[in-house]
Amino acid sequence: MINYKKAIKILTKSKIKIKDELVDSSKSINRINVLDIYCSVNYPAGTNAAFDGFAINSIDTNKLNKNNPQNFKILKTISAGDNPRINKIKRNVTVEVMTGAIIPKGFDTIIPIEKITFNKDKKYIQISEKIKKNQHIRFAGSDYKKKDLIIKKGTIIQSSHILALKTLGITKIKVKKKPNILFFSTGNEISNNKNIVNWKVRNSNSHYIKSLSSNFMFNFIDGGILRDKDEKLFKKKIEKNINSKIDIIITSGAVSAGKHDFVPNIVKKFNLSNFFKGVLIRPGKPILFAKFKNVEKVVFGLPGNPISSSACFRFFVYPFILNILGVKSEKPFKAKLKNNFSKKKNLIRFLKAKLTSTIDGKLQVEVLKGQESFRIKSFVESNVWGFFKDGQSNFKKGELIECYSPIGSNINIFK
Repeated sequence: MINYKKAIKILTKSKIKIKDELVDSSKSINRINVLDIYCSVNYPAGTNAAFDGFAINSIDTNKLNKNNPQNFKILKTISAGDNPRINKIKRNVTVEVMTGAIIPKGFDTIIPIEKITFNKDKKYIQISEKIKKNQHIRFAGSDYKKKDLIIKKGTIIQSSHILALKTLGITKIKVKKKPNILFFSTGNEISNNKNIVNWKVRNSNSHYIKSLSSNFMFNFIDGGILRDKDEKLFKKKIEKNINSKIDIIITSGAVSAGKHDFVPNIVKKFNLSNFFKGVLIRPGKPILFAKFKNVEKVVFGLPGNPISSSACFRFFVYPFILNILGVKSEKPFKAKLKNNFSKKKNLIRFLKAKLTSTIDGKLQVEVLKGQESFRIKSFVESNVWGFFKDGQSNFKKGELIECYSPIGSNINIFK
């Protein structure tokens, strides 16, 4: 049995190749961009009005005051989307501009509509003070300039990125293909029926991991249920998929040391380049991982208890997926422990926990009751995983604890 740090090192060096593909930027949510994305235009494209008001040439106001006001003739109204061109601009003239309207050449500042004084027929505005240049104007390229970096490679694309890409005219981006995960549930007790007898268990782990595929970056293929006597069938399933488009095979259950735990024995029959079975963690101690030699394919054997399976996916499978897609490793955020906790010194504990904040805005984390791997109530009530490191037995109230989001990545939240 190895420690968690060594297990992660094995996962890292067992990286498999995932191909790239071009996708519509509007459909790139939660995909991983392969290349740095640069801006090809200036944004805003043209200098425009930040407020509804009147555009003037500030030089025309240099000598104005209350005793020396000046009327400015209104030439036209320019709305957002209008052609701003004006052939000849004389002194002491103005144009009404709506928010977003391009400022015509010859005008360099805007007076907001709330500060405008009109003459009786509203064909002129009266100005009785010096107006500063460049007021209430959005300058061309003030947000993004040509060749500015928009998104670094290896970024998990979010809705904010899509907004920027579409605004800046980027219609296609190169991303990593979604890895294909083939998932098997195991055990005579597993049932897909709604109504079951008390010696059966509803098949939930496959549905949980399938649900993650809508937010994570993988395709889920349900391989069905392998029964206790399906040892040979499992071997045939692996042989069938060894040269298929499947990238990752995951089993849930049959991975410990019981009579019907056939997954380790079958996996070890194949030619492997990397392998581990058993990690000093809780929950999920029996976890298995193997990389097939000369094949871009791996297998994870997750324990069958729902929380063990969930924890192992979060702390083994998910980091592996991030790595093969070129995303940097996550960094945990820290919160002060709200209650004392003790554990075995040599084990890492993944604990269901509740993150809250104090009145003064400081993060605090509470270890919830019901940490056994079969208990799902505390999992529902939790909103983070508490990561309690090895080498330490007692954790006191007020101590800083590493925390991870329950099903997603900390990467886009805590950079």
